[in-house]
Amino acid sequence: MRKLTLASFDMVLFGATIVLLGVGILFIYSSGINASGVQVSAEFIRQIVWSLSGMVLLVCFALLSYTTLRMFSLYIYAGCLFLLLLTLVIGRQVNGARSWLGFSEIGIQPAEFMKIATILFLSAYFAGIGNGVRELPRFLLGLVIVLVPIALILLQPDMGEALAFLPIFLLMGFVAGAQVRHLLFILFAGVFAFILAAIPTLHARAGSGGASFFGLLSDPDIMKYLLLAAAVVSGLAFLGWRSFRQRHYFWIAWAAGLFVTGGLLSTALRIVLKDYQIMRLVIFVNPQIDPQGAGWNIIQSVTAIGSGGLLGKGWLHGTQSHYQFLPQQSTDFIFSILAEEWGFLGGLLVFGLFLAILMRGISIVWASREDYAMLAGTGILSMIFFHVMVNVGMAIGIMPVTGIPLMFLSYGGSSLWAGLIGVGILMNISRRRLRY
Repeated sequence: MRKLTLASFDMVLFGATIVLLGVGILFIYSSGINASGVQVSAEFIRQIVWSLSGMVLLVCFALLSYTTLRMFSLYIYAGCLFLLLLTLVIGRQVNGARSWLGFSEIGIQPAEFMKIATILFLSAYFAGIGNGVRELPRFLLGLVIVLVPIALILLQPDMGEALAFLPIFLLMGFVAGAQVRHLLFILFAGVFAFILAAIPTLHARAGSGGASFFGLLSDPDIMKYLLLAAAVVSGLAFLGWRSFRQRHYFWIAWAAGLFVTGGLLSTALRIVLKDYQIMRLVIFVNPQIDPQGAGWNIIQSVTAIGSGGLLGKGWLHGTQSHYQFLPQQSTDFIFSILAEEWGFLGGLLVFGLFLAILMRGISIVWASREDYAMLAGTGILSMIFFHVMVNVGMAIGIMPVTGIPLMFLSYGGSSLWAGLIGVGILMNISRRRLRY
């Protein structure tokens, strides 16, 4: 093991992460103040404890060779799967999802650590098969590695955490050399599934006539016939491609198969997800459909961000948060508080810090000499920046509300620890380059 020195310690990654942690603690503190100026929450104290203990984890993973992580990646993956299964049986239900494992106020969210475990194991698998990732059976086996935790998390049900695995797999698959058409199929099928899952509720709440296009897609009987017809078309087109090797047959089979896959997945989503989670997809299209209910969070968040202006109202002087207009304001909508109190420039500061992590991470991944390191680094970066894009996106109303925290800033120990472990692994990869 290489001795840790200042020369080998990645100060850009470490510094940007420390500042983000500090900013997060400041606004978790602010979120706990009521309209009378009284501190009514001790969340910021817990966040400080989690940040300090998380920094210990960061240093440990920066020192531990990632080759050791590769060696034990299967066991780490299996252990986290066991925790997910245990959560379904004895886990605590919080905000409608049985996603917490622990007792009283002490607990962890295994889905957060499952992301790290999946990245490590998927990196080992892709690095092990090399160019074999271009073969459909081996590619699909890699997909199974991701689908198993997705299925277990959806059973909780936690749509946001399940969604986070998709960009991880797609970006890691792309870097590993998977065929673009395979990756696009998964991407479009996933997006299509969520759209189809939301259409029946959107159609019912909008009160449009049954003869409309959305009305047809909302009818279960019509959808059965459409899916059956698409399956037949896909099968015949596939046989035509195998017989004549003409590309248009392949793309017909690809498009029809995409419709079938998305339709079947949407059916599964409507069975697993609860009504309020489906409504989150609906209000993304139009928050005014339910302004006093499911649309309240987005409307209040956009109001808070817009009221901040360029410079903000000043730290501890926000009104939307202090009057408790923002539900889950220390977790899902921490960016809304920041933008209200520090304004547009405060948002730019946070984006700049995340951009520093992204650019430094890309540099580390690009310069890594081993496939495993390159893939693991890609997975960690995709995990962090999916959280950033989705959380900020839902705060400003351009993404559905999915419960994804803003990594390093939102209140919560599990997400924070998973993010700091990820940064530690990136620093580990960075240190290892200096050996050569």
